[in-house]
Amino acid sequence: MAWQLLFGSDIGLLSVFTIVFIVLMAVFFVRYFTKKMDEDARNQRN
Repeated sequence: MAWQLLFGSDIGLLSVFTIVFIVLMAVFFVRYFTKKMDEDARNQRN
């Protein structure tokens, strides 16, 4: 019943898309900040 409500209603689909968007945004930020920290560490060594 919960799965039917989650994927069958407008509010449920909006919730799923919101959760997916937030997870993807978190992955992007982790990769972005890790890259910037590595870049900064390399620049300080020089």
